[in-house]
Amino acid sequence: MKKLLGLLALVIAAVALYLLVTPSPIDPLAWEAPPAPTMTGVLEPNDTLMKAELLGRGQVHGPEDTAVDAQGQVYSGLHDGRIVRIKADGSVETFADTQGRPLGMDFDASGKLIVADAYKGLLSIDTQGQIKVLTREADGLPFKFTDDLDIARDGTIYFSDASSRFEQPDYLLDLLEARPHGRLLSYDPASGTTKVLLKDLYFANGVALSANEDFVLVNETYRYRITRYWLTGEKAGSHDVFIDNLPGLPDNLQGDRNGTFWVALPTPRKADADFLHRHPWLKAQMAKLPRALWPKAIPYGFAIAINEQGEIVRSLHDTSGTHLRMVTSVKPVGDYLYFGSLDNDRIGKLKIR
Repeated sequence: MKKLLGLLALVIAAVALYLLVTPSPIDPLAWEAPPAPTMTGVLEPNDTLMKAELLGRGQVHGPEDTAVDAQGQVYSGLHDGRIVRIKADGSVETFADTQGRPLGMDFDASGKLIVADAYKGLLSIDTQGQIKVLTREADGLPFKFTDDLDIARDGTIYFSDASSRFEQPDYLLDLLEARPHGRLLSYDPASGTTKVLLKDLYFANGVALSANEDFVLVNETYRYRITRYWLTGEKAGSHDVFIDNLPGLPDNLQGDRNGTFWVALPTPRKADADFLHRHPWLKAQMAKLPRALWPKAIPYGFAIAINEQGEIVRSLHDTSGTHLRMVTSVKPVGDYLYFGSLDNDRIGKLKIR
């Protein structure tokens, strides 16, 4: 027993020494998160996501976002840099390889697949899988974490650079640091011009245009909120909070251009994360530890629908996290929703109408 206690004391001393001498990779700030909303009413847990058909099960790893072409084939970007295509018969084939990390994606009017690649920037991929880089920087600052996008009727691409400080594998460091490193941008394919619309965002993530394209939304994942940037009208060029204090971390965002926005929530709110935000020193120490020792996301499937007035009108759940978990995108196409995931091995397809 004495030997065991002695060994434990040595381990504790070694960890304490390690934390003392090792510099933290972050410079965190304190933040007081608002109390999480109760999961009642429209947020009442249900089993709707358990009814989703599963595409590419076991053949895809980390299909973070999806896009569907005119033939109904489903595309998605994987951890290994490939963009795969799931055909009508369920087979999976490689469409392109960015050699990066493809995240948000959608087709433009000409049938090209526009992709936000975390490492490579904003890309355009033709029907033969040939890749063209559209833009990699704005105002002299290179993109560090190109994340999500939406395409206007005039061809303008609105997209996000989640963090100018941390790259994709270190997205949780951005969470712990609690500083605003994100930007909302636009790219004009006619002129090749990239503009910064908003900066100093707290992890700029999902992007979606309104039905009339009078405003564009961007998720601020690590503030549990969605920010609105006005494109037309008296408020053009200004921004405000569209909805605050969401019940989870908002990831990708997609509008159906019919007045509804679908928001993917990879995990519900966690009390320990909100507690940590109040204590910068604890966050600095945690950032030094191996990721295996960090608090884990709740295995849960979660998505919400929001109308253009900023009201939550529906929620979809998989409370077990066994069918669909860590949902990072919800893509409305016709009568269906397609669900991507950062770490799951499948894409969900759910008939919604």
